[in-house]
Amino acid sequence: MNEQEPRAARIVVGVAVGTLCLPAVQTLAQPTDPGVRKAATDGGPPVPLPGLTADETTFFQDGLARFATVEVVSGANANQGNGLGPRFNSNACSSCHAYPYIGGSSPPSNPQIAVASAQGATNAIPWFVTADGPVREARFVESNGVPDGSVHALFVITGRTDAGSCNISQPNFLPAGNPVTAQGGNPNIVYRIPPTLQGAGLVESIPDSAILANMNANAAAKRRAGIVGHPNAVQGGNVNLSANDGTITRFGWKAQNKSLLMFAGEAYNVEMGISNQLFPQERDETPNCQGGQPTPNDTNNFTASPATAVLSDIEAFADFTRMLAPPAPAPATAQTQLGAAQFKSAGCSLCHTPSMTTGTLIASGSATSPSAALSNQQANLFSDLLVHHMGSGLADGIVQGSAGPDEFRTAPLWGLGERVYLMHDGRTSDLVQAIEDHASPGSEASQSVGAFNALPQQDQQAILDFLRSL
Repeated sequence: MNEQEPRAARIVVGVAVGTLCLPAVQTLAQPTDPGVRKAATDGGPPVPLPGLTADETTFFQDGLARFATVEVVSGANANQGNGLGPRFNSNACSSCHAYPYIGGSSPPSNPQIAVASAQGATNAIPWFVTADGPVREARFVESNGVPDGSVHALFVITGRTDAGSCNISQPNFLPAGNPVTAQGGNPNIVYRIPPTLQGAGLVESIPDSAILANMNANAAAKRRAGIVGHPNAVQGGNVNLSANDGTITRFGWKAQNKSLLMFAGEAYNVEMGISNQLFPQERDETPNCQGGQPTPNDTNNFTASPATAVLSDIEAFADFTRMLAPPAPAPATAQTQLGAAQFKSAGCSLCHTPSMTTGTLIASGSATSPSAALSNQQANLFSDLLVHHMGSGLADGIVQGSAGPDEFRTAPLWGLGERVYLMHDGRTSDLVQAIEDHASPGSEASQSVGAFNALPQQDQQAILDFLRSL
């Protein structure tokens, strides 16, 4: 194979030309991403974990209702959340986590286009936000010459009919690059898309000891492959641990969030500008831009009825995501079984661990009554929940905890078959390209990508079919 045909299979066929027999080269089709698969649940209601109790189901439904609430700036009531903005990326959790149903990842059509001008807002559409592209958030690598890494919201409430006299400006995201891939353009800005929240409660319920045991398993094979993943957090003892309580963080593209409650509280604040009891200060304290809401905007409601409404929104969001079922894979076939075997043979499963088991006694609503839906369950997540060096090609320059500029959590692959946009920034929708993007100088995945490229075409295709079956 030559450089122009990196994966294509080539066969030579003799062709008679006059008195000569010259070889003719016929190039077979390269392995092809079979694309997003369809399932009966697509577009339907969110699927809860099997085996929920009646009480757990009640909290799941309550959380779902709040997760889907469209926030407004002022005039908010029980059905309108806690007050949007001043700076935001969208106006509902469900607008970003929408596909294949609420709680999933970015939908095929970007809701941010309509959100930008909702209620008369005068926002310009940033160059990396397109109608048929992924929902994206922007992070600045540095600000004023010092490391930053935080989310800089795309939109402001200026001009909205419910925003009063608020008059603040959007950040400057120029110069522009490629709007489809979000590559190029301003080198100080990097992007992330919403991860799926399906099965998040099972991920939360995996013991640290299981993550560490898996990290230490197959040590010789990992050394040969150059794999040196570690838990994300601040150095403490013999492993890298959370600065808060010494345990392993596991949510987010860099495994920067400890729990679903932390994930919900941060997202409510940085994605919709809503302060809460985990993040009680406003990110923008410009006078006249608070919509008359007290701070923090989201708190427990001691006077509400029914009793479930006493929970804050972030607690309700955490309940919903904790009890959301993992993605259901397609039925196995001979082709996908071959792909699973080749996936392991190429070394991909050294990071994308097929499954781990949750703790034996995991509580949901009552510490004295463990949840059967969360306890001792097999989580087929295809992730080790560690962060790994992904090389210069994927490096975003952001440091979060002990996850360095080129380190990312091994993305769980369950649900990959129904995922439209791939990689942390949604740079591609092509699974073949996503695999190739794993290889660059310094990447722990480079050997596995090389092994994939060395496979016969039919085995490469089997891996692709297997991944889209998840």
